[in-house]
Amino acid sequence: MTDKPFILKSSPHFKDKDSVPRIMYAVVIALLPAIFASVYFFRLRAVVLILSCVLTCLATEALFLWLRKKPLYSLWDGSAIITGLLLAMTLPPSLSLELAIIGAVVAIAIGKQVFGGLGQNIFNPALVGRAFLQTAFPVAMTTWMPPATITINTATFATPLGNLKFEDAIAQGTVTPIQDLFWGNIGGCIGETSAIALILGGLFLLFRRVIDWRIPLGIFLSLTALTGIFWLVNSGKYASPLFHILAGGLLIGAFFMATDMVTSPISPLGSWVYALGIGAVVGLIRLFGGFPEGVMYSILFMNAFVPLLNRYTRPRVLGERSKG
Repeated sequence: MTDKPFILKSSPHFKDKDSVPRIMYAVVIALLPAIFASVYFFRLRAVVLILSCVLTCLATEALFLWLRKKPLYSLWDGSAIITGLLLAMTLPPSLSLELAIIGAVVAIAIGKQVFGGLGQNIFNPALVGRAFLQTAFPVAMTTWMPPATITINTATFATPLGNLKFEDAIAQGTVTPIQDLFWGNIGGCIGETSAIALILGGLFLLFRRVIDWRIPLGIFLSLTALTGIFWLVNSGKYASPLFHILAGGLLIGAFFMATDMVTSPISPLGSWVYALGIGAVVGLIRLFGGFPEGVMYSILFMNAFVPLLNRYTRPRVLGERSKG
């Protein structure tokens, strides 16, 4: 007999090289093309919004960690920085600094800390902050300005989706060209306009295996199928699926928000159901809803079903009996 103790430990028994900070800062790197694009198109307004949101999220996180008597070193795991960046990316460039700060406080306080902090929140914190601003300050959140690369003597500027929804752009022949959507020379939220910047960031996350490829693919497939049907039936009224993929917040939502590990399903089947649901809700809102955009609402809506998806789509362990 040996004198060495036999130690039993709970899973996981394998240690991975990835960690929360490593994953979070990989997302920060992936957002850099969109950040650079936002600064190029919206100049100082983008810089001010990004800095205000990130610093406010860090300050709010530090305050709640102190109040809850939690160690402050978790402040630098990158999650609060990600929340600030994503919130800023989804704000219009004309938004005032005060409202951006309010949104950042709500994102961390209501979207994250009231649930217990990182890993326990149900909804994406950045989208919680934006949803609050959209509800409380709808005029400010729907007032747009043209990018600095376009010289127009006007105080407001329509987004591609707003032009499509409210100005009958296809019939009028004023629909935004695909190449403008691709490069980002359009009006919109500061981090959502440049499709190529978001695609580059998304490909980086996929290459690093930081996100589940099923989620963006499922969103694209679902939205393409739904909008494609109406486009094929009446292309004089409805925009093409490619337009819907490149316009608005679809790309940043599919690559950076819907794929949040905390608020997305853990099983492959659950990820497919979740992603297909997001794409379908986005398509329904854009085609028939009163709002020109639906990415924020669709992700928050499907976030609510993630606990159920995790419960009923979890692969059964070998030898496990079914419940009931």
